[in-house]
Amino acid sequence: MKNIFNALKFPIVSLLFLASFIACDKDFSVIESDVLGEGNANFSTDSLELPIVAYNKKLDSLQINNLASNLLGVFNDLEYGRTSASIVSQLTPTSYSPDFGVNPVVDSVVIHIPYFNTAIALDDDGNTTYKLDSIYGKPDTVFKLTIYQNNYFLRDFDPNSNSNSTQNYFSNASNTSNSVLNGNTVINFDDHLGDMLFMNNGFIPSSAATVLSTGEGEDVVFTRSEPAFRKILDNAFWQTTILDKQDDAVLSNANNFKNYFRGLYFKAEAVDAGGSMILLNLASSNANITINYSSGEDTSRTDATYTLNFNGNRLNTFINDFIPLVNGDKENGDETLYLKGAEGSMAIIDLFGTEDLDGNLVPDELDDFLMDYRKTDSEGEFILDDNGDYIIKRLINEAHLVIYEDESKVNNTEDENGDVYHKYDRIYAYDINNNAPTFDFQIDPTENNVAFNSKVISLGQRNDSGKYKIRLTEHLNNIIQNDSTNTKIGLVISNNVNYTANSEILNSTTGVTGVPSASIISPRGTILHGSNSSNEAKRLKLKVFFTEPK
Repeated sequence: MKNIFNALKFPIVSLLFLASFIACDKDFSVIESDVLGEGNANFSTDSLELPIVAYNKKLDSLQINNLASNLLGVFNDLEYGRTSASIVSQLTPTSYSPDFGVNPVVDSVVIHIPYFNTAIALDDDGNTTYKLDSIYGKPDTVFKLTIYQNNYFLRDFDPNSNSNSTQNYFSNASNTSNSVLNGNTVINFDDHLGDMLFMNNGFIPSSAATVLSTGEGEDVVFTRSEPAFRKILDNAFWQTTILDKQDDAVLSNANNFKNYFRGLYFKAEAVDAGGSMILLNLASSNANITINYSSGEDTSRTDATYTLNFNGNRLNTFINDFIPLVNGDKENGDETLYLKGAEGSMAIIDLFGTEDLDGNLVPDELDDFLMDYRKTDSEGEFILDDNGDYIIKRLINEAHLVIYEDESKVNNTEDENGDVYHKYDRIYAYDINNNAPTFDFQIDPTENNVAFNSKVISLGQRNDSGKYKIRLTEHLNNIIQNDSTNTKIGLVISNNVNYTANSEILNSTTGVTGVPSASIISPRGTILHGSNSSNEAKRLKLKVFFTEPK
């Protein structure tokens, strides 16, 4: 996604640091001087780097239904390779048991799906011009788009569940077909094709405004609206499928209709190994199929419309043709971390590695960390105050992960605007134990409708040298003060850090049961120095700044 933003600077950062200091205050309530200075303060500040273990996790079988939006097209990532994304969606009529009148005849059928866009300027005639958002790859590169009737029934509920649970569908991107998993069953949508409703061998999403006209001759009126995928469909199919079913039970309610007309399959294919990809908002109230028809006697016809929305089950399929991705070294950490969206890869950060007698990193050793920050009695037991809270001997003022791109592996060629390829990447960190945003993210006040400029305190933006900072101050304080077991952090690539929903991983046995849904609808990837990188200066690390009494 090519957007030019100015990084925001927030004076509220200093306030957050102060709030963090006060919120952690357990045993630091007395400052025995009116004038603070090196010889007068009864506390000191310092910093350290905690040993951590960071390793790769290959992502398979991710929940791909109930996503906020859907990818469509072909994207060639400069480091990873090609991903093709197709969409399967049910249709839902806006009304049931319709009365189409006498002798109803379809006049035209229009499919309309607005693109995510930004109004950028006025042209010489005073008309708004637009830029497409969430488009990946070169926007002038074509892909083949075919729309079929889908004949596979996407059910609402899982028949194998005892609790009437929603039926989920999971990605199957290791396959070479547009297939998904339904539990342990593979569903290949190419085996369930109905009629072909649209085909374009050289499709390109257009940023041009949608222009419609009403009236004729001197009375014609033109209206302009946002860019959209807007195409005329065949009248005969919709006449037979919808209007000729008047008074039939298949149009009487949602269940009957979904079983009768099982939806559409938007199939994207590469053309000469190229293509571009766009994020579609099928959940928009303006995304629909409108059947324009007339009815009545020949001498007296009445015009009307019947509308179908994309409000039913909706899912993405992926075909990946990129570099092999593997699970990493949990014991020692990986030299290189691979963050790839769709069905790709993530990184797991174990915050409390420590050293054994041989100097190797061993994960999940919290004792040394807690001993440094909690007071203990003569027997080494942690001391509680009268309220049952741990008495703290060090205050964490700031803690953050320091992360660098692996400049030897990423491609940062410049585009026509002078922007390097990874300039607008965002890394999203989440609490693996709870499949939730970190507490630092939740209290970050810098939320912005423009996702690139949102949550920039907790999820620092990439700087010009490929460096990121992920703030974990309150996450660590929660571990110290509340015996939190949230010691692992997940890192994924994200095109929208405001979208915090999670998607299930099918039959996971690794302790990672879900991934942020935003990473599934972000086809991009990046490559980072890991905790075991040979470049010590850019090795992934956790830096902690603290205060303690003298």
